[in-house]
Amino acid sequence: MNFAHLHLLLNHFPIIGTLIGIGVFAVSLIANRDKLKQVSLALFSLLALLSIPTYISGNAAQEAIKETPGLSMALVESHQGSALLAFVFMEITGAVALLGLWKFSRTVKDPWLSRPARWNLIAVLLLSVVTMGLMAIAGNTGGEIRHPEIGSGDEATSTLGTMGIEMSASIQHFVIDSSMWVWPLLEDLHFLGLILLIGTIGLLNLRVLGFLKQLPIAPLHRFIPWGIAGFFVNVVTGFLFFMGMPGFYVLNIIFQIKMFTILLAGANLLVFYCTGAFHACEHVGSGEDAPPFAKVVAASSLVLWLAVIVLGRYIPFGEVPQ
Repeated sequence: MNFAHLHLLLNHFPIIGTLIGIGVFAVSLIANRDKLKQVSLALFSLLALLSIPTYISGNAAQEAIKETPGLSMALVESHQGSALLAFVFMEITGAVALLGLWKFSRTVKDPWLSRPARWNLIAVLLLSVVTMGLMAIAGNTGGEIRHPEIGSGDEATSTLGTMGIEMSASIQHFVIDSSMWVWPLLEDLHFLGLILLIGTIGLLNLRVLGFLKQLPIAPLHRFIPWGIAGFFVNVVTGFLFFMGMPGFYVLNIIFQIKMFTILLAGANLLVFYCTGAFHACEHVGSGEDAPPFAKVVAASSLVLWLAVIVLGRYIPFGEVPQ
């Protein structure tokens, strides 16, 4: 099994998942069911996470098949450009959905403070529809690589592919060639994102584990949006690093392990701290212990995020010789 097989497996999740998410979300809005809204927002957030390894594996798949006889690199580049636009919109959709999901996780007396604002739900709906269209185009252009007979020759599809290719080239130029200060600045922002993430999620995890027992848990949960902001900063800066030197990262074994670890840690953060699962320990007061399951989740979260930091430090040593 090579990266082309892995990419073919992974790309079904964001394409089909987005369609399912839109359907569930539309039903939740029509029926005005908060539980269904939470499910669809969680699905969009998880799909944004899954889209990261999907897009990265696409670059690795290109490296794996580029020497294949009869392969049209023009079709590959068109697919790559379309996939980039779909990936960007998927991440934006996931970020907006995550904000709404966190609002649902709050247990306050005023129900309006524990629900996403109307603009948030409308934004998720509109962004998800655009994302679905871009995912469909990316899937079609991907199919044309090995099956050119199904190509439609649609001018709009070609235009989107070209836009994505130009966007990719612009990002690479910005990160690598535009200024000697861009890469160090991105490094600083990446570390700042980690500080926000570990400083909020890490502190909350320590309290759940039984440290700092003089602090109640609920006030610490209010800082979760700062952790989400730090995670978003890391995703953006990490994406810019990858786009600057994709050839270095796609075959880097340490980078691949780090991406898998981020996927697990992000899912841990999403499922526990941004859904009703956290309600079991949110009301734990000063001097009280959190439930055993919450402690297991907190311990695994700390281990995963610390592993992400260590793996990031060793990425320069993981490059596979060509």
